Amino acid sequence: MPRTTSSPREDTGNSALLVMDVQRGVVDRYAGDGALVDRLRQAVAAARAMAVPVVFVRVALRPGRPEVSSRNKAFAAASLSGLSLGEQDEATQIHPALEPQVGDPVVVKKRVSAFTGSDLEVLLRSMGIEHLVLTGIATSGVVLSTLREAADRDYELTVLHDACADADPEVHRVLTEKIFPRQAEVISVAEWASRVPVREGGR
Repeated sequence: MPRTTSSPREDTGNSALLVMDVQRGVVDRYAGDGALVDRLRQAVAAARAMAVPVVFVRVALRPGRPEVSSRNKAFAAASLSGLSLGEQDEATQIHPALEPQVGDPVVVKKRVSAFTGSDLEVLLRSMGIEHLVLTGIATSGVVLSTLREAADRDYELTVLHDACADADPEVHRVLTEKIFPRQAEVISVAEWASRVPVREGGR
């Protein structure tokens, strides 16, 4: 089981839930039997009940993909494969089971980390956010990259390990049990949802 590195939080007033790369093309490849989507929905519902802002993050590129460098192994390969990454492509839209509500920010990034090529940092600072709760696909992709960058930016971090997934279950296990706890608290969706009483006015 993932290990935690800090005591339970009593206040979520400066927190935000990041739901990352849960777009159609990604969910279709990783979601499997739908259990992951169900847990992501539970995390979003818990955030709304606690009046914690929900921020969705997706990756999408301009027509012609001018942002893709031939030196970037992962994105260049994706471009050559014909993977749909256009901003208007169906594959880059948030999965309908997790559709944002009115007022939920949707951040568009250009690389693996949620911060790279996006306005996420500006958004978080303007909202007074100091604590990020991370979920998304894949554990070794957007979750790892965002966690590392967020830690360097001095955010407090929580990872909901069962609201993340990776193509390689062993990679997911090693990251959530051995790597992430060095910089974040790692807990389940149920543990996080049970910590703080529901706030009046939760969305």
